[in-house]
Amino acid sequence: MNRQQFNRYLSGRSRPSRANMRRICDFFGVTEAEMMMDSEQFEDIITVRRKPAETAAAMRPMQHLERLFQASENLDKYVGHYFRYFYSFGNPGKIIRSLAVIWPADGKYFWKNIEILRDHESGELFGLNKYEGAVFYLADRIHVMEYETLQRVSITQMTLYPSYRHRPERLIGVQTGGPTRRGRKPAASRVVLDYLGRNIDRRHALSRLGLFPPDSRDIAPEILAQIENRIRPGAHVLDVEEP
Repeated sequence: MNRQQFNRYLSGRSRPSRANMRRICDFFGVTEAEMMMDSEQFEDIITVRRKPAETAAAMRPMQHLERLFQASENLDKYVGHYFRYFYSFGNPGKIIRSLAVIWPADGKYFWKNIEILRDHESGELFGLNKYEGAVFYLADRIHVMEYETLQRVSITQMTLYPSYRHRPERLIGVQTGGPTRRGRKPAASRVVLDYLGRNIDRRHALSRLGLFPPDSRDIAPEILAQIENRIRPGAHVLDVEEP
């Protein structure tokens, strides 16, 4: 590869072919995904590789997440958008309908979720929460770990039953977390993900988000029954019956 050609890549005037990209990555000992990172992220990775003795100990805890990704089963069937329903931790008696998406990247699966805390009857807006995280399929259960990206004060962990149908349709489970604005009291609730599809009208979906009373016509009766937080007689923990 001649110098003039390589300079065009460095200046951004042109991009290497797939074959040349592989040659460059092999020469420098990086992956194509790493080459596409922001410069700061890329610099962090290269710095770690140049100073392994100083930084290996600090990076070692992140290997646990990599092990989970490696052990996770295929989640392609679950890629797409969902309405997420649960009783709000910070707005007693209200049901949150948020919009979530599971998406793939480099053989891993990730999660985004947006909550618009808006009273759907009055239109009053209380706040906005955005979450990002990772999704794992382990031991026949789907696990979602998310954190609130705006304030970075809340982490939620969700465990769901998988779907045995061709399409996911509806996933039910339990989640733990707490309110993002009022108190910080840990809590747990039942949760439902209602599958919308891979390609949706996001603007229309976002217009349907908000806080709803349990008797709202916007909440299907079967969803209302699935998110009701009652401990059944003889049980000692909040759980979910297998669908």
